[in-house]
Amino acid sequence: MLRAELPLSCLGRSLLLLQLLLPPTSAFFPNIWSLLAAPGSITHQDLTEEAALNVTLQLFLEQPPPGRPPLQPEDFLGRTLLADDLFAAYFGAGFSSRRFRAALGEVSRANAAQDFLAASRNDPDLHFDAERLDQARDRLAGALRETLAAAAAQDHALARRRLGAALHALQDFYSHSNWVELGRQQPHPHLLWPRRRELWSLAQEGDPTCSDCEALSCSGNLLGSTLLTSGYFGTHPPKPPGKCSHGGHFDQSSAQPPRGGINKDSTSPGFSPHHVLHPQAAQLALLASIEAFSLLRGRLGDRGFSRLLDITPASSLSFVLDTTGSMGEEINAAKIQARHIVEQRRGSPMEPAYYVLVPFHDPGFGPVFTTSDPHIFWQQLNEIQALGGGDEPEMCLSALELALLHTPPLSDIFVFTDASPKDAFLTNRIESLTQERRCRVTFLVTEDPSRLQGRTRREVLSPLRFEPYEAVALASGGEVIFTKDQHIQDVAAVIGDSMGALVTLPLEPPVPAPGSAAVFSVDGLLRKLTVRLHGKIRAFRIKSPAGASQDHEEGVGPLGRTRRFGQFWLVSVAEPPQTGTWEIQVTAEGTPRVRVQAQTCLDFLFHFGTPAEGGPHPGLYPLAQPVAGLPAQLLVEVTGPGAGGPAPRFSHAVLRRLPEGSTLGRVPLEPRGPAERGLLAAPLPPALLAAPGPFALELAGRDAAGQRLHRAAPQPCAVAPVLLELSGPPGSLAPGSKAPLSLRVASFSGPQDLELRTSVHPSFALTSNLSRARLGPNEAAWGRLWLEVPDAAAPDSVVLVTVAAVSAEASPAPAAHAFLRLVVLAPASPVRRPSVPPGAGPSAHAHPGLASASPGAPPATPADAARASRAPAGASALAAGWRAGAAGWGVGAALLLLGLAAC
Repeated sequence: MLRAELPLSCLGRSLLLLQLLLPPTSAFFPNIWSLLAAPGSITHQDLTEEAALNVTLQLFLEQPPPGRPPLQPEDFLGRTLLADDLFAAYFGAGFSSRRFRAALGEVSRANAAQDFLAASRNDPDLHFDAERLDQARDRLAGALRETLAAAAAQDHALARRRLGAALHALQDFYSHSNWVELGRQQPHPHLLWPRRRELWSLAQEGDPTCSDCEALSCSGNLLGSTLLTSGYFGTHPPKPPGKCSHGGHFDQSSAQPPRGGINKDSTSPGFSPHHVLHPQAAQLALLASIEAFSLLRGRLGDRGFSRLLDITPASSLSFVLDTTGSMGEEINAAKIQARHIVEQRRGSPMEPAYYVLVPFHDPGFGPVFTTSDPHIFWQQLNEIQALGGGDEPEMCLSALELALLHTPPLSDIFVFTDASPKDAFLTNRIESLTQERRCRVTFLVTEDPSRLQGRTRREVLSPLRFEPYEAVALASGGEVIFTKDQHIQDVAAVIGDSMGALVTLPLEPPVPAPGSAAVFSVDGLLRKLTVRLHGKIRAFRIKSPAGASQDHEEGVGPLGRTRRFGQFWLVSVAEPPQTGTWEIQVTAEGTPRVRVQAQTCLDFLFHFGTPAEGGPHPGLYPLAQPVAGLPAQLLVEVTGPGAGGPAPRFSHAVLRRLPEGSTLGRVPLEPRGPAERGLLAAPLPPALLAAPGPFALELAGRDAAGQRLHRAAPQPCAVAPVLLELSGPPGSLAPGSKAPLSLRVASFSGPQDLELRTSVHPSFALTSNLSRARLGPNEAAWGRLWLEVPDAAAPDSVVLVTVAAVSAEASPAPAAHAFLRLVVLAPASPVRRPSVPPGAGPSAHAHPGLASASPGAPPATPADAARASRAPAGASALAAGWRAGAAGWGVGAALLLLGLAAC
C-alpha cells in the first residue's frame, strides 16, 4: 500500500511504476509452456510483459488522456495489472488492446526464441554464459542499438524482435551469473548502454569459482570470492578446471568436475541447482527489464515508445493507388475517404497512428510515402493526379509489396485499381508476406472481370487475369470488390468500416450453397452488425432468430437498411442486433461472396509452436505457421473484458480446410496460466497437419448469458510443407560489410525435392550455397548465404531477406517462405572505459534509478529529460524499503514510488 507519509498531491509529479509480484504460477524458462517442467517458475515471457505493463502504466499516469479524467494510481493497487484493464481505464470502455497485446507477444516470442533458434541457443554471448560477460554486454548493447535504429526506420516489428533478444540476455544475467549470490539487491548499473564503466571485477581464466556438488540443489558450491562469474553450458566453449557450470538436466558440462551448477532459471532443482534464489533473480531481472523499457522511452520519446509497443486501439491507414489516366474517380474516392477518416477520428483513440501511400502505374511503382501526421498525409494524397497510361496490365503487386514492407502489422491495406497485375509472378510471395505481416488487403476494382472492352491493351488478356488479387485477398482475409466508376465513392466507404476494430463472424457452411441457408451466431457483445455480399447475385434473404426476414430490395426493412452499389450489397442491421442464430440464403450465378462483421471488444490473437526437444530449456518453440508432419500447439490470447473469467469463455477451436470449408478438427481449448490473462492452448489435429495447405481458424464458446460465441481469425492460416529457419549474423550489418546468414530447411513429412530461391529488398547482392535440397522425412539441410551491404547503404535502414522453398516437381503444395529483417547500423565509435580497481564493485546506491538515463543515453527531448531527471538519491532507500515489504506480501501488487525529490 502507499506509505502514509507520502501526500497524494505528490503522485502526479512522481515516477510511478506498478510492480507486480507475480503469483507462483508461471523467468528464465522461455515461456508459459515451460511450466509443465517447472511449475511455480517465472518465465522470460512473464518478465517481459510485466515490465512493459509497468512502463505503460507510468506513461498513462504521466500523460492523461484527452477529454477523460486522469488515471489514479490507487485504482491499480491490489489488482493484477492487465493490458485490457489498462486500455479500458485510459481510453474508455469498448477500446481493444489487441494491437498492444500483439506487440507484447512479438517481444515475448522473440525473447523465448533465443533459447530455441539454432543460431542463438548455444551462443554464450547471448546468454551471459561461460564468463563472457563483457562480450555479452556488448551484444546486449548492440541489440538495443538495433532496436533504436529499427524504430527510427519505422520498422517497429523488427524493433520489437531485437528488443526481445536484448531483454532475454539482460534477464539471463541475473540467473546465469553470481550477481545475486554476491548479495546484490539492485540491478547492475552498467549493463545498459555501456559507455563509461566496466562491469565489475570479473573472474579471470585461472580463478577457481565453484566446488564440486553431487546433489541436485547446490546452494553452497560457489567459492567465497567477490569476483563476478557465470556458468558454462554444454561443450562450447569447454569448461576450464575449477569453473562453475550452468547446471541442470540439459547441461553436459555439469557432469564434469566441479559438478553441479549455479543457474536460477526455475524453481526446479532438476533444472536449476540454485533454485532457491530464483525469486530474487527474477525480481532483479524484472527491475532491470523495467529500466530497459524506461530508457527506451527516454530515447524514443512518448510517441516513439507508443509506436514501439503499439499502444493504441487504432489501425493504420494504407493506400495503394493506380495513378493511370483512367483512375480519376477512384483517386477522388480515396481522397474523400481519407479526408473523412482524418476529420472524423481526429483527437479520438481511433485516429490512425500511421499513414502509408504507394502509387503505381506501368512500368513504375512507388515511391512509398509514410507519415504519422494526418495533415501531411492528406496533402501528399491530394497531390496525386490520374495522368498518362491507359493500358493494361499494371505493376500493382510490386506496389502492394512495397506497402506491406512499410505498413505496421494488424493493419488494413486498400488497393484502388481498374487493371489486372503485370507482376502476377509475385502472387505467392505477396500471400506469404500478408500473413507474416498479418495485414488484410482489400482490392477495389472498377472493372468487371468478365468485361472484354475498356482500356487499351497490349495483348489479349485472360478473363482470369484478376485471380492474383483473389488469391492475395483470400490469404490475407480481405476481399476483391468489383464495382463501377459511378459506385466507387459509395463502395469505398468500406474503408472506414473496416478500420473500426471489426471481427468476422463465421458462416456455416462457409460458402452458401444454392437452395440452402447458411447460419451465423450473434452474441450480446456485438454491435454494428453488417452483412456484405458481392458477386452476380439474383436474390438473397436474411432471417433473424425471432423469424423476421429481409430480402435484397433496397431501403429500410424489418432488420435494418439495405443498400446496393452495382454488384455490391451492404446490409446494416438495426441496433442492437438480436442475439441467437441468424440465417442467410443467396441465389447467385457462380459463387457469391458473403461476409458478416461486427464491432466488439471480445476478440483473440493466436500463434503456433511446437514443444522443444534438445535445447537449453524446455518450452514451446515459436512457429510462424504449422509445418506438415510436425506436432504443433495452437496458442490463443483472448482480448477484451472478462477474457479469462468464467464468462464469456471460448471452449473449443474449429479448423476448416480452405477453400471448400470442410471440418478438419474440433479441439478443446485448455486454460494456461492465470485465468485473468485469457491464455488458451490446444493441440492441432493430425488431420490438419497431414498435408500442407490453407485452413480457417474459428473459436466457439458461450457468453455470460449462455448465448453461443463464435469468432473467426481475421485471416486464414496455412500449413507449410517444410520448416524454414533463417538466421542473421552475430552482429548488426554495417555499410561495406559482407554478412553471413544461416539457413535450415527441415522436412517432417514425405520426401521433398525443393528449389530454394532467395531475394532481398533493397537489391543488395545475395549469394547462397544451397539452391536445392532433397529431403526425406525428419531430415534437414543447412545452407549459408552471404549478404553484401554496399558502402552507400544508409545507416538505420532495414533490409528484408526472403527465402522460398518451392517444390521442384509438379506439386500442388504451396511454397514455404522465411523472412528475415536486418538493420544497417553506422559503425560505432570506439569508447574508452575507465578501469575499475579490483574489489571496487558498485555500491547499492550507485544505481541511477529505474527511470533515469544511464551514461551515454541522454533523453530524446527536453520533456523526456525533465521526466528522467526526477530520480533522487533517496530513490534507492525507498526501493530498498519496498523490497523489504514485498518479501512479506507474496501474491499481490505493490506500488513502487521513485523520484519524489519534488515532494
